[in-house]
Amino acid sequence: MSVTMNTAPPRRGSQVLGFEDVELTYPNGTVALRDVDLVVRAGEFVSVVGPSGCGKSTLLRIASGLDRATGGYAQVGANRIGYVFQDATLLPWRTVRDNVALLAELDRVGRAERYRRADEAIELVGLAGFADHLPRMLSGGMKMRVSLARSLTVDPELFLFDEPFGALDEITRERLGGEISELFAARRFAGLFITHSVAEAVFLSSRVVVMSGRPGTVVDEIDIPFDFPRRQDLRFTPEFAALAGRVSEALRGGHQ
Repeated sequence: MSVTMNTAPPRRGSQVLGFEDVELTYPNGTVALRDVDLVVRAGEFVSVVGPSGCGKSTLLRIASGLDRATGGYAQVGANRIGYVFQDATLLPWRTVRDNVALLAELDRVGRAERYRRADEAIELVGLAGFADHLPRMLSGGMKMRVSLARSLTVDPELFLFDEPFGALDEITRERLGGEISELFAARRFAGLFITHSVAEAVFLSSRVVVMSGRPGTVVDEIDIPFDFPRRQDLRFTPEFAALAGRVSEALRGGHQ
């Protein structure tokens, strides 16, 4: 197995993340991934859908360096990686501003600069006025915004999203999806987004990758042609329904 990290920032359209024949087998013999080929380029937002346990989140862990593949070749061409987990993972004793500034603090960025970055990110995710609140004072959607803002402070070249909206109600989920779409349109980072929602994948993505049941492998890739940012009423168009249908059909086929 080979893993490489590039040091130069990615150019628009260049490969930021590449998996070739990637496999991961756990010490107990469970095969999570097998023969996975996947490329994410700069300025491209890719969503991954698949049945539970197929290794979707494992892809993110390999991309971030938290896990190592046991076979194949993985290349990450980004110096700065943002990671938004399924849970907001906020420190309950720190204010919103201090939670958002955490990554910059760990990178030993000076106090004034890390708070400048934090305040800018807080404004960007729509939490102006809540910088001094503690996490217990926030709704679930607001906590996820804090998690997103924290990753924005590193100005990520590659943004990894591990089902960040899975525990939220449908209205909040759609609203945050719209905000992610606007952020992507403005920043054009490379994005890899894990979700169980076909509609969410189609709405957010420039390409949807469909995985099989475990051991997970890529069974289809579907390009999504809509411009960014995307309006919520896109979800009600015949074109959107047709693409969601294609993704659902591929998902059912890969699960059989």
